[in-house]
Amino acid sequence: MIFQACVEQQFDTRNEPISVSKNSTFAEEFGHNIRTIFSNVESKLGEPSEIDQRDKYVGVCALFVLHFLIFRTLDKKLYKSLLDVCKKVPAITLTANIIWFPDHFLLNKLAPAAKVVEKKNLQAIKIQREMFLQQKAQTLSKDVQSYYLFVSSWMMKMESILSKKQSMDKFAEDLSNRCGIFIQGILYANSLSNIIRTTMNLYMSMQKPMTKTSVKALCRLCLQLSSHRFHFFLSPVISDKKYSEQRLDVLSALVLAENALNGPSTKERRLVIALALSVGTQMKTFRDEELLPLQVVLKKLDLVTELRERVRVLCDCSFLYWHRTIFPIYLDDVYDNAVDAARVHYMFSALRDCVPPMKHARHLESTQLLLECFDKEIMDVLNEHLLDKLCKEIEKDLRLSVHTHLKLDDRNPFKVGIKDLTHFFSIKPIRFFNRFIDAKAYVTHYLDKTFYNLTTVALHDWATYSEMRNLATQRYSLMMTEAHLPSQTLEQGLDVLEIMRNIHVFVSRYLYNLNNQIFIERTSNNKHLNTINIRHVANSIRTHGTGIMNTTVNFTYQFLRKKFYIFSQFMYDEHIKSRLIKDIRFFKETKDQNDQKYPFDRADKFNRGIRKLGLTPEGQSYLDQFRQLISQIGNAMGYVRMIRSGGLHCCSNAIRFVPDLEDIVNFEELVKEEGLSEETQIAARQLDSVLSDLTRNSAEGTEYFKMLVEVFSPEFRSPKNMHLRNFYIIVPPLTLNFVEHSISCKEKLNKKNKVGAAFTDDGFAMGVAYILKLLDQYQEFDSLHWFQSVREKYMTEKNAVVKQQNVQSTNQDEKLMQTMNLTQKRLDIYLQEFELLYFSLSSARIFFRGDKTAAEENQEQKDREDIIAGYTVSAAFT
Repeated sequence: MIFQACVEQQFDTRNEPISVSKNSTFAEEFGHNIRTIFSNVESKLGEPSEIDQRDKYVGVCALFVLHFLIFRTLDKKLYKSLLDVCKKVPAITLTANIIWFPDHFLLNKLAPAAKVVEKKNLQAIKIQREMFLQQKAQTLSKDVQSYYLFVSSWMMKMESILSKKQSMDKFAEDLSNRCGIFIQGILYANSLSNIIRTTMNLYMSMQKPMTKTSVKALCRLCLQLSSHRFHFFLSPVISDKKYSEQRLDVLSALVLAENALNGPSTKERRLVIALALSVGTQMKTFRDEELLPLQVVLKKLDLVTELRERVRVLCDCSFLYWHRTIFPIYLDDVYDNAVDAARVHYMFSALRDCVPPMKHARHLESTQLLLECFDKEIMDVLNEHLLDKLCKEIEKDLRLSVHTHLKLDDRNPFKVGIKDLTHFFSIKPIRFFNRFIDAKAYVTHYLDKTFYNLTTVALHDWATYSEMRNLATQRYSLMMTEAHLPSQTLEQGLDVLEIMRNIHVFVSRYLYNLNNQIFIERTSNNKHLNTINIRHVANSIRTHGTGIMNTTVNFTYQFLRKKFYIFSQFMYDEHIKSRLIKDIRFFKETKDQNDQKYPFDRADKFNRGIRKLGLTPEGQSYLDQFRQLISQIGNAMGYVRMIRSGGLHCCSNAIRFVPDLEDIVNFEELVKEEGLSEETQIAARQLDSVLSDLTRNSAEGTEYFKMLVEVFSPEFRSPKNMHLRNFYIIVPPLTLNFVEHSISCKEKLNKKNKVGAAFTDDGFAMGVAYILKLLDQYQEFDSLHWFQSVREKYMTEKNAVVKQQNVQSTNQDEKLMQTMNLTQKRLDIYLQEFELLYFSLSSARIFFRGDKTAAEENQEQKDREDIIAGYTVSAAFT
């Protein structure tokens, strides 16, 4: 609208004697200048030597419109020539994303003269514009490669000339070479700028989708344009003394031009030179072949003098603000092709050109808001499309490399290729706004934070993350920070505190192994099962202190109280109690006939008959549930045993640095003798206390089993709990039920679905031994000779099968032989399981000193006291 108001104003006024619109001489001179300027501009448009001709073409079109609106005459030939330029230059970027179409402009401003141009020509211009975009999309990749070679060669020449020492003898030659290199750089910068701006803005203006390949190519052109900047000052001196003495005015003008050339090439001097030469060449002073070199020299003078400004304008990438959608695509390409990672510096240099225009906002609040939004947007895109992806890829690579033994790494380099991510860590920090972006520091911080957080969640994984830190240092030169977590060096496993607080869950989900003194998880959704052993418990006690041991035993006592209540209810049940009393009476009546052995058939009948009382939804009988209850009680006792062993292990490790446990010096006394400070004496006193505790704990462990026996045995043996004394007679069917369950669990180990699979469950043996001790029924149970009865039963059946095999071997009945082999194998398995249970039960009885009855133990204790009293009396007399 400013332009329209300017050209449509009234130039003729009543008060002025000179008429503008009716001045034919002025109109002719005006038109002549337009044609002359256009002829000079038109020949350079679209050529490699083009510099500022596009801006001058815009000016010519504007002058042509002004000429028409003043004089109302139209040069049809020039009009068509102006439109024909659209076939070479489809559009011109005025600034930022403002694109200018010459045909639209001329048709809008010269509406009355629009009939002069045929519609066919206008349609051809539109088609030509679309074809330009199509061709440019196809040739962009080639153009990028060509300009990459041109610019690289130019930069090498530039560096060579500037580093070369100047010689006074060849000063003019060196100066000329430098001017030539500068001008060539300006030409390259102009070509790159025209391609990028025209292509991007045409795509946006015509609303055409841009291919990913085109975006990558344009981004690389932006990088070349950004890397093309340079700042040099040059003040060349150029003179030309060819002049004619035809007229005084011409001579004076030429002398003025020469004098102006002999000084610094300022803007005012160059304006004076242009005006003087315009006058000096009016009278055909020079021939065309003489005038052309002078004009070329003056043009070079203008270029070199305005070098800084032209480079700033031509290499300005502020137009990227309006095309920010290409930035994510560019970063994805940088990530995929890590070799060119260092060029990201040039892209951020180009993005910084967007800041000065934003600072010209009319309101200060708008300026700050614009800058903050732009900064946040660019950083979010950078993090999402480059840095975060880089972090995830590095972490994945480290994790797969450390876990190669699990065969998780299926990255076949022949299929997925190999990407060298180390290129990203050789990038120097990128400055953007008020920060430095360091990819190496960003990834290092991410890994440090991730490894620390994951280690705090699972302290037992500290070794894995430590190995990943070392690998990151070796492979990517990342200087990682140690986590320095309190327990990172301890393989702690499941923490004692967690087990203590959830002991009811622990005894039901874990299985106890008596010989290895280890707990194994019953089942898990993961590919592995957790285990708890003495080392884990010792490390946990080292973390929390030895005071946790007594607290754990106290929690176990509370748990056993609840379980023994259920135990008593089961034994008091009428169906169970009556059946047990009947079995006791039967054994007493028939033990002479059965060689003092409890019959196997009787226990098997009890095991099967109890299923008639009902089953749970899972298909378990009451005896199955009773067996599980006893196993949980035994698991709790096994856990107490492990706590005691872990405490001894922890104390022995802590005391191993003391040279002699029998002769420990008193540090407090030594410190006082030396007369050291009060603080040192307090420290020595604490050291003596710690050494005393460690010595006492390592020399003797607390007898937790004895405590748990003594606290429950009076109640178990009291007359009001007479129904519990039937327990020993239920042990045979219980063992039979346990053996069947154990064989079923072991058979599931070889099956694909491992739900319910197990290879150990010594908690049952521990539970039976503990309860027999509480009831003082070892002698009653031994009187059953149960395991001898089981051994005789299976040996008898095995001998019968062997005899039958010998008979059938003559008949050669293969199917029958296979059946008998399976029968013999089944008998061997059952006999082996009973033998294992017998050994486990015998071992568990040793823990509770179950080889002797309570009466025998009391007698031994009485004899021991009498012996001590005798020694005391003898010593007194002596």
